[in-house]
Amino acid sequence: MDLALTESQEMLKSAARTFMERECPRQVLLDLDRTETGISPEVWGRLARMGWLGLAIPAEYGGEGAGLLDTAVVYEQLGRGPLGGPHFSSAVLGAQVVLECGTEDQRREVLPRVAAGEDILALAYTEPDYGWGPESVKMTARRDGTDYILDGVKLFVHDAAAATHLLCVARTGDGSDPTAGLSVFLVDRSEPGVSVRIMSGFMAGLCEVRFDGVRVPAGAVLGEPGTAWSGLNRAFLKAAPVLCAYKVGGIEAVFEMSVSYSQTRVQFGQPIGRFQRVQDHIIDIVNHLDAARWTTYEAIWKLETGRPAEASVHLAKAVASEGFYRACNSAHEVHAGIGSVRNYGLVLYTKASRSLYNYLGDPKFHKRRLAHALEL
Repeated sequence: MDLALTESQEMLKSAARTFMERECPRQVLLDLDRTETGISPEVWGRLARMGWLGLAIPAEYGGEGAGLLDTAVVYEQLGRGPLGGPHFSSAVLGAQVVLECGTEDQRREVLPRVAAGEDILALAYTEPDYGWGPESVKMTARRDGTDYILDGVKLFVHDAAAATHLLCVARTGDGSDPTAGLSVFLVDRSEPGVSVRIMSGFMAGLCEVRFDGVRVPAGAVLGEPGTAWSGLNRAFLKAAPVLCAYKVGGIEAVFEMSVSYSQTRVQFGQPIGRFQRVQDHIIDIVNHLDAARWTTYEAIWKLETGRPAEASVHLAKAVASEGFYRACNSAHEVHAGIGSVRNYGLVLYTKASRSLYNYLGDPKFHKRRLAHALEL
């Protein structure tokens, strides 16, 4: 197993890091965190022009066709910001849902505009009875002639505030099998009956979305109605390691901030980094960073090489989510009071670690899936 980056991937990593340093310094990120969407038109336009919104989209659909590893290399650097906004929700998760669930015509219609940054997708999956398994989807879509009527609430929808289109998952059929009857609807956010409310306290763009009698044509269903779960599951397995790479970047940045502070903050006549308890907290961050990084890139390597990857994806997601959360806790122990000062920047990572902890499933969810994948 070779997890080393190629020369071109090292160049891509360097380009992404340079972009973050030049275009997204700390003050810019702090300002973006105050917005509803977490991103500005200027930054979004630059991401599109560099082709990074099309990295995970095949070339025949207007993307770069770069693959998951190249995409993860960029997202690790975006996570070092951390740069918020709908880039993951639209260009990775949303694009994978369209690829796995949509028809050929739907892919050719939707994905080029996503890759160009003209359309922004947000997956409206989770509900008040929160969960990422098929059994958690209770919202129904009833047939009315040639249309469907959507009624219900989707909660903790990432980047709905920035989205032009929502990928709404609802039931178009019943059955004892919770995986049966699920469909994905491509809904224009401007349709009558669609309302979006920002949920404060999380990363910018996390929303509640209400569908009140929203009428959508049957052609808005991605693929065959009632058969979406297998495609959704494949999309989740491909998108999750990229999200993990974003978290790896966040942990790495938190580690560097903590080391730097421990070397410059003087107490009792010496840098606090000389105190064993401070060293213990930094070592905890290092352990979480290494665990998250190598489980993430092993999962991506297996996906890229066609090996059985489901267990590795679940392991990576559990480790990276828990690692980012706990690394931020340890970083606050190192920094003490200054870590809670917003302009210092550590709180951006802390907010991200909490907001993304449950995205695509929390660690307990993935540990259960891991056990099932290993047939324990």
